[in-house]
Amino acid sequence: MVKTAQVIMDTGAHAAALAVKYARVDVIPGYPITPQTSIMEAIADMVDSGELHARFIPVEGEHSAMAATVAASAAGARVFTATSSNGLLYMCEVLHMASGGRLPVVMCNVNRGVFAPWTLWADHQDSFSQRDTGWIQFHCSSNQEVFNTVLQAYRVAEQINIPVMVNFDGFAISHCLMPLTLPPQEDIDRFLPPHEPEWRLDPGDPSSFSNVTNASEYAPFRQMLSEDIMAAIPLVKQAAREYQDITGMWSGDTIDTYLLEDAEVVAVAINSMAAELRLSIDILREQGIKAGLLRPRLYLPFPTEDIIAALPQNAQVMVLDRNYNFGHPGGILAQELKSVLFGRRNDVTVKNRVMGIGGVDLTRRFMAAEIRAMMDE
Repeated sequence: MVKTAQVIMDTGAHAAALAVKYARVDVIPGYPITPQTSIMEAIADMVDSGELHARFIPVEGEHSAMAATVAASAAGARVFTATSSNGLLYMCEVLHMASGGRLPVVMCNVNRGVFAPWTLWADHQDSFSQRDTGWIQFHCSSNQEVFNTVLQAYRVAEQINIPVMVNFDGFAISHCLMPLTLPPQEDIDRFLPPHEPEWRLDPGDPSSFSNVTNASEYAPFRQMLSEDIMAAIPLVKQAAREYQDITGMWSGDTIDTYLLEDAEVVAVAINSMAAELRLSIDILREQGIKAGLLRPRLYLPFPTEDIIAALPQNAQVMVLDRNYNFGHPGGILAQELKSVLFGRRNDVTVKNRVMGIGGVDLTRRFMAAEIRAMMDE
């Protein structure tokens, strides 16, 4: 009997939890934080009911959650955890341990503004503040993409032994219902076979890893990590293509575009605001403006070559940032884009707006109006 895909209505948080189940994860350390808590609640329910055969480890804080995740990964388990905002910041020390230890950890970060002052709502300061921890970062714009990307993240992480962070906006994605296609488990098993680590800690054969080194040993390890993160780009593309071949679903590979081929004005954004921006592009097209969208689905490593190749000649590029690049004008995404375009695409002009901080609503009409205003600057 051939099994077919199932279509349900579910939230982005539950999409992440279902992807963990489909990935047949072994160990899940977890600690609650709004708006991520729904992921861990769903996973704990699956483990408790026997729907997911895994070890769920409740811990006393996010630092411990990542420490337990690192330990389980070093012992050879396929692992998962999730967090948000200040929880991600609390993990920071151990994030470096995961990447420097070359452990294929996968984590969801549900984007939320960081304190002070406190906010429960989304912006991207939390994940962008961790850009130099040595993690690969994806940013998702729909519930389906969350599900697809978590599975692809395991494929990439376990091929290259580098941890992967899958980011999506709090509430706008984590708590909103959208159609979600669930492939047959057999299809996912074909795409993501059982984890076979190259090495593992074994109490029967004691050893240590990531121990103290001298300078001549330390530097090559860091250089290797830097080079291998860049080498992840073709693996991301391969994982996206093979996932499409098996499941029929496509969320983009390193970038996703909309009406870009003839665009004279290109909006650049990530996460849920990029999904809403598609409707802004439609509004601008109705007004006679040849607008298009470029969404970096992969933020780290930054998909420089794909962005350069995708941008039309002489385009006005309008970067909409949901973060602040403190100490510099504008936002972080715009700064990254200007850096890679400098000296290579001098035909392109880049303008920037920071908006939506702390969950300020970003409607299609508002963003369309902002892009029009930026054109006149």
